[in-house]
Amino acid sequence: MFSKSFPKRTDKSVYPKWVDVYLSENEEGAIEAKAREENLRIMAQCIDDAKSILKGKGMKAYETSIINLSIALFEKRASHEVFWKEEMAKEKFDKDSDK
Repeated sequence: MFSKSFPKRTDKSVYPKWVDVYLSENEEGAIEAKAREENLRIMAQCIDDAKSILKGKGMKAYETSIINLSIALFEKRASHEVFWKEEMAKEKFDKDSDK
């Protein structure tokens, strides 16, 4: 189960109270599915970009070089599940804090 702690200010103390926010199994599963779908789309885009880069530089586009370059591009572009889970936890925290 994914959890994230956020500081919450109170009138009673100058120090924040730390609040743990948990994602339900359904929320976590939805985020993981979204991340997988997005990562597959980004990787396909990176493969196309790698082919284009190699062709533009007059280099032979061997499968190994395409894959190596696309992995490097992917590592720079890909968003990770943890980021999205933290974002969802922050949204839940903000929503609960507004009450």
